[in-house]
Parts: sequence; C-alpha cells; structure tokens
Amino acid sequence: MAEEKGSPTDSNTFATMASENMPDGQYDTYIEQMRKEQYPMLTDAVYLDHAGTTPYSKRLMDRFHQDMMSNLFGNPHSASPSSQRSTQEIENVRIELLRFFRADPEHFDLVFTANATAAIKLVMEAFREQETGFWYGYHADAHTSLVGVRESAKGHSCFESDEEVDRWIAKGAAGYDRDDLRLFAYPAQSNMNGRRLPLEWCQRLRHINSHCRTYTLLDAAAYASTSPLDLNDLQAAPDFTVVSLYKIFGFPDLGALIVRKDTAALFQRRRYFGGGTVEMVACVKEQWHARKSGALHEQLEDGTLPVHSIVALKSVLQTHEELFGTLDRVSRHTACLAKQLYNGLAVLKHGNGKLACTIYKHPASDYSITTTQGPIIAFNLRDGKGHWVSNTEVEKLASIKNIHLRTGGVCNPGGIARVLDLAPWEMRENFSAGHRCSGENDILNGKPTGIIRVSLGAMSTRSDVDEFVNFVDDFFVDKSAPSTSPPSSLYVGTEQGFHVESLTVYPIKSCAGWQVPYGTPWEIRNEGLAWDREWCIVHQGTGKALSQKQHPRMALMRPTLDFKAGLLRINSPGPDQPVSVPLSNDPNYFDAVDYTHRNTAVCGDRIEARVYTSPAIADYLTKALGVPCTLARFPAASASFPSVRHSKAHLQHRTRVQNVPRPILLSNESPILTITRSSLNALNSQIKAHGGKAAHASVFRANIVLAEFFSPGQEQPWAEDSWQSMRVGGADGPVLEFLGGCRRCQMVCIDQVSGVKDQEPFVTLAKTRRFGGRVLFGVHTALFSGGGVARVGVGDVVETCAREDNV
Repeated sequence: MAEEKGSPTDSNTFATMASENMPDGQYDTYIEQMRKEQYPMLTDAVYLDHAGTTPYSKRLMDRFHQDMMSNLFGNPHSASPSSQRSTQEIENVRIELLRFFRADPEHFDLVFTANATAAIKLVMEAFREQETGFWYGYHADAHTSLVGVRESAKGHSCFESDEEVDRWIAKGAAGYDRDDLRLFAYPAQSNMNGRRLPLEWCQRLRHINSHCRTYTLLDAAAYASTSPLDLNDLQAAPDFTVVSLYKIFGFPDLGALIVRKDTAALFQRRRYFGGGTVEMVACVKEQWHARKSGALHEQLEDGTLPVHSIVALKSVLQTHEELFGTLDRVSRHTACLAKQLYNGLAVLKHGNGKLACTIYKHPASDYSITTTQGPIIAFNLRDGKGHWVSNTEVEKLASIKNIHLRTGGVCNPGGIARVLDLAPWEMRENFSAGHRCSGENDILNGKPTGIIRVSLGAMSTRSDVDEFVNFVDDFFVDKSAPSTSPPSSLYVGTEQGFHVESLTVYPIKSCAGWQVPYGTPWEIRNEGLAWDREWCIVHQGTGKALSQKQHPRMALMRPTLDFKAGLLRINSPGPDQPVSVPLSNDPNYFDAVDYTHRNTAVCGDRIEARVYTSPAIADYLTKALGVPCTLARFPAASASFPSVRHSKAHLQHRTRVQNVPRPILLSNESPILTITRSSLNALNSQIKAHGGKAAHASVFRANIVLAEFFSPGQEQPWAEDSWQSMRVGGADGPVLEFLGGCRRCQMVCIDQVSGVKDQEPFVTLAKTRRFGGRVLFGVHTALFSGGGVARVGVGDVVETCAREDNV
C-alpha cells in the first residue's frame, strides 16, 4: 500500500524530523517515536550491542522487498537483460557508497567482501605475495582480525601505546632499506571500550612513504557505525580502509575494502583467481591464465558477487538518511547517550561507599568529545566487599530482563590484557586451567578474564540508558553492603530433621525428569543416580549437545524408563508415536547400524559419544524441537568405555579426598544436585511478596529434594548452605558430600510443564542469593569418595552434618 503524504511514515516527514537543526532532546524524542514503528523487534528490549551489529528498520525491509518483487536481477557475469541490470545496479551502489564515505571515485575503489575480516585478508594476501615479504606493525587496541595479519609477515611488532607509535613514526625511514615494505594497521575506534585513535597517523606515515614503502590499513568497522568516515582529504586518507556495512545499517551482511587506486600494483602478485577475476584460463596441456586488467575491484572480487545483498544497499542508503539524517547527527546523538550512560554508571556506589563499576576508559578519552571517544563503555562490576562479580552472572540476568549486551574478550586481546592487567603468563595459565572465550569461569586467580561491553547505536534512546543503569543499580548495588557469605549460624550439628521427599533422574540431558517411585531403592554411583543424564540430544551438523536454555521445548520431551521392556521411551507433544532405544549399556545388544561413535561437545567438554543413526529417531526429535538433531549416549564408566568428564574445578576443594576429581556423565558440573523444600518455600514467599508466580521444584532440576519433619512454622531455609555431608537411610546408609552451591542461570525460568519462559525465579534469586558474585540455589552433591555403589529411596531419613568451618 502506498504511503500517504504527511503520514508518520512519509519519507519527507522523517527527513524533516531528523534534520541537523533539531535539538538533542527533541531528536531523542523523535527516535523514540520513530523506533516504535520502524523497529518493532526492539519492543520491550534494551539493545546495547550495536558494536556487534545494529538492527534493521521495517522501512528498509519493505523497500528492499518491493525492489526484489519489481525487478529481475541475474548473475552479473552474463549478458542477459537481468544480468546487465544487476551489473549496473552494483556499479551504481559502489559509487554511492564511495560518496557516502566521501571517497573520490577518481582516487578510490571499493571492493565488496563478506565482512571486515575478509577485507583485511585481501590486503594481507597482497602483502604476503611480495617478493621481499613485508614487516607488519599493529596497535595493541586492534581487533583480532588485524592481529592475525602478523602470521604472514616476515617480522612484526605490537605497539602497546600511542606514544610508542608516535616515536616510531618520528623515527621515519631510519633503520630501513628503501626497498623495505611495511604495513601499519590500527583501529579508528577500539571495539572494546570505544576510545578513538589518532586518524592523523595515516597522513604522517604518508610523508615518509617516499623514503620507505610504508602503507596504512585502517579498521573503521567500529568507528563508521556511528560516525562519518571522511576520506575526502587524499593526503590524510589511509591506503586501505575496511568497514562492516551491517554495523552501520543492520542489513545486508556485507563488508567492504576501500582502497586507494595508487596501491593497485601491490595486488598484481596475487596468485589465487576465481570466476570473474580472469579473462581466460587454460588448464588442458598448458596451464596459464590472463587476469582482468580493468578496475581494481574486478581483479579482487572472486566469484559471483552477492547480487541481492549489494542491490539492497540502494534501499539502505536512502532509508538511513530518511530515518536518521546524516551520520553527523547520529554521532552527536550517540555521544550524548554515551555520556549519560558513563555518568550514570560511574556514580553507582554500594552502601559502604565503594564504587560498583570499574570503567575502562582511556585517560585521553572524554565522553563529551567525539574525536576521542565513541559510544561504547567497557566495565566490570564489584560487590560490596570489593570482589569481582562474574560477567556470566550479569549476562544471565540481563538475558532474563531482555537486555542485550556482550561480555568476554570481545575479540580485542591487547585491550583486554591491558585494562585487566593480564600478563602473558597469566593468560597461558588461564588457558591451561580451561578458560575459553564465553566460558563460565570468568574470574581466575582473583582477576576477571573479560569485560562487560555496552554499545549504543543510531536508534538508541535515553530510555535505554536509564533502563540499563537502573538494572545495574537494582541487581548489583548492595544498598546496605550485606555480608556476601552464606549465614554461619544455621543448622549446626547432626540432626534427623530431614527426609527424601523425591528422587528424580533426567535420562536425557535438558529434557524432562522421571521420578523414582516411592519404595524403590535407587542405585547411586560415583557418577550420580543411576540412569541420570546418560543421553543427550545433539545437533546433526555441529555435534553439540542441545540445551533447554536455547531450546525451551526440550522441557516437553518426557523420557520414561521402562525396565520391564528394557527401553527408554521418549514422548513429546503431538500425534506421533513415541520412539524408544534399548536401556542396555552393552554394545553387543546394539545392531552395528544403529549408532556410530562421534566427538560431541557438552558444556565445553569434548567427549566421544554413541550417536544413534536411526532416521526414525532423528526425524522424531527434529520435528519435536524444530532443529536438525538426533540422540546420543554417554554411558557410565566401564572398562570398555571410561568416563572422561569430571566435576568442575571450583567444586573440588571441598572434597574430603583431595586431587580426586569426581566423575560425571552429562550433568553440567557435579554428579548430583540437592535442594530443600524449606528453601524453596522461602524463595517462593519472596517471589509472591512482589506479585510473582511461585516456582515449582522442577525448574531447578534437582535429583534430590529434601523436606523437613518440622511444621511449616519451624522450617529452616538455607540450612544446606552450612552442610558438609548427609547420611541417607540410617546408620548403614550411604554418605553424600556437599561440594558447594549451585550457580543458577536463566534456565530456571523455563516452566517444565508448558516450556514457557518467565523472569522468575531468577530475578528474585539474583537479588537475594548472590554470593561472591554468583547466584546460588541448591547444593552440588556426590557420593562420599570410595563409596562405590549404594542405594537411596524416597522417604529415607536424612542426617546432616555441618561443615567444620561453618562457612
């Protein structure tokens, strides 16, 4: 339907409202209103990861859809009318983009790439093929994609500060032969903390280029997302500039290399060629080829270009200007928001006066000056005692509150090492200890291994900033600086006040549980309860075990242990008949075509599992979960199939037998999880006091639920915080040790009956049960070392013993 003149969606109205003369406050109000219509995906969301990618507008997608439906675009390597239309549109868009970056087409060419990293690789390949090789220098604030170029250089150096770069430039050609080839690369803006580096370095290096061949590579991916990239001054412009178009516009997923035409000779030694970059190729009896000798982009764009994505840029550029005006306007808007966000976080204090946020701002940066600082803030949180808060816990809670941010190393190794004061030996030690990007163990040896990054974009608003500051204040600022240690005076000594209320095993990881019937003695082993988490559902492509966190519908998958038939039956909602697999752990009972051994990833661990090859099983699970998957099994330890997973390192220090890791199957961290009914009741009372819905015990996915014999008024919640061990079933019963509190995540918010996700109980837990930066509920449990095999049952009496340190 055509847009009505003067309506809220009229392009002239948008362009007028986004004018340069609009005051900042009024512009923010305009963005807030415009966003409701143009960015419906942001409704009820606080999106603060624009440095990763920015959202795309409804107007853009409607316009692109109309263009696709109205025109026929063919392969540009043909001569048909549709192909010629594609060729013409691509070349028109190429010129439009150059002008968008104020790069004169007379002196610059633009090469389309998959992303900024692919653009950097093109430059690297050109320098790598030079006869004398090349020397490479890069700034410590560089993105990983720039750092990787060093692996192809004959020599390289990392500049750890701006001053070091200045001294190197001042040195000029001294110490280098005239034929030496050098490449210096740096980001226009750090993708970690948004600090902006001196753009004049390119001009200063060009001055010495006549004495020594020194070229500049500028990573403008982060910078150009919210600021105008101006390449108008030929003397100041870099030789090579890379950008990520999706960081600026949200769509399409493309990058670009903007290259000075006077550097074309550097690409002549490039060996690889593909369709579109050669005029003729001989491969029968003789091997030779003739490269294209036209425009530089024709020599570098191998294969068929992503035609439709490039054509979309025509709609992109038009829509971006209509909605936001110029990038100068966007730059001023995001700078105001960044200053507001910085000021809001910087003043947050705990009740004892200690700052809650450690913000990693460069000393030369000023959030009031766009030449020194972009709209990114990197920080970590400390609790009231000055201890670091786990970024994983922040991310979990942010996810529940629909706040989108990024944590970890953010692909900036130099910047992270500097702000966190991580020496190379510490990084090696962390890696040896199992730390990986996006891993949950993000505080090692008393230091964080990554940061929290929030980044603003063109469609960000003051309300986004206010909501995020309120989020940090609400959940991570201790107003009265309470003790961060669990209570020390609870439940001391040995009592017979508890019994086993229920036993639950989860045959398939992340799927529904199966309750052990009353009166059934259940085997408990070093690996946990019998039949608990022996199976998992794995992605058919990656082999990675699926989790309920990403696939809530797994809660509706209900495994049943049928011992009479010797089968594990799997039921899911729908008319299809359930599938089943044998319970037998003996491979001799499996037909050779039923399974294959395959490496599988479970909670960051690589294991060898038996993956079922039955099409019926794969089809059933794929249909139920909406993702290509199948079933896999990781049997209990045996001589033929030893267990290779163990409980996590942070749970080992409480075991009575030191240096003996607990074997586990497919559980996340420990063999068994225990919760108490009294603690659950106390939590639910807090939830209901604030109008929330009480949590069912099943959301915590505990194996053992303990209940007290006391009347409700005599309950002792959180007694498990101080327990060291428990004996189940009387004097001759097995002893189970408590290894530490269970760190909770947003998975507890998934209703195990409906599969629907809510904010509770994690929100209340985050406010009331955070210890040492981690949100805890329930305790990790294991059979006492050397206990072998024992049995427990529903109704068994439980004796508990407090820890000697009572902490």
